[in-house]
Amino acid sequence: MYLSAVAGFVLLFGGGELLVRGAVAVAKRFGLSSLLIGLTVVAAATSAPELVVSIRAALDGSSAIALGNVVGSNIFNVLGVLGISALIAPIIVKPAEIRRDTWFMIGALGALAAAALLGVIGRPVGAALLLALVAYVVYSYRTELAEEPPPSAELHVHEGEEFAGPEKLWIGLAYLAAGLAALVIGSNLLVGGATAIARTFGVPEAVIGLTLVAVGTSLPELATSIMAAFRGHSDVAVGNVLGSNLFNALGIIGATALVKPIEVAARMAHVDVWVMLGASLVAVPLLIGRGRIGRIAGALFVGAYVVYTVLLLAPPAAG
Repeated sequence: MYLSAVAGFVLLFGGGELLVRGAVAVAKRFGLSSLLIGLTVVAAATSAPELVVSIRAALDGSSAIALGNVVGSNIFNVLGVLGISALIAPIIVKPAEIRRDTWFMIGALGALAAAALLGVIGRPVGAALLLALVAYVVYSYRTELAEEPPPSAELHVHEGEEFAGPEKLWIGLAYLAAGLAALVIGSNLLVGGATAIARTFGVPEAVIGLTLVAVGTSLPELATSIMAAFRGHSDVAVGNVLGSNLFNALGIIGATALVKPIEVAARMAHVDVWVMLGASLVAVPLLIGRGRIGRIAGALFVGAYVVYTVLLLAPPAAG
């Protein structure tokens, strides 16, 4: 079971990288601008591991892993990815670049938290979440086209540079095919291994989804953000987190619920989705107020994630 989980991690990481770079390469060959690629293609492609894993888990009857994967990934993206990136190099952004997408992300996370309170995220709610994602993409694209240059232009150009892929179309398509195959195989291995670990040690599947699976599916965002920070493009970490969290909350949960309704564990509905929303709200004044997440704030973010994980894994008190 450990080997299965590790192999799943490796395939998800490698498959995610191939898929993103292949998607960006194909998009460029078809004439899409760096702006549109950063706004849609990169955000959707970096969420592909979460999509495949959540749908696989839901089909296997592991709704707790399906939802925990998304909620845990969103928590890790804010506290882990932003925190680690800020420790490497302070994250500096222009508030105007990210104001719109930051508030859209908060709205998406709020919608997911509200949906979780229903107890079951059914197909009608899933369809509504997907429609909200489509509305966001259309609105954002039209807003970007209406301004010359739009506030987020520099951020999305940096995203396009970080995910540069092969120049030849056929190689880009090969990357896409290989990435998708790796994601499908990796998701099967990770979900199977994670479920076996949970049963062996008596750990709730929700906890495994919130930790092991969530971190595994967020590895592409973490790796890209770290490399971008070393290159002086620390703003890419913010773009990664905003886009990934928004697509996770609306697209991944929406699509998964359409495939199979998601049953929500009581703890997830009353604790973890609110940790997800609260962590994101804490980041808002730093991002669109100060336009900066320094090393001290980064250390606090990472520390908060460690504390959350320890409390999550701690056995319940006897009594």
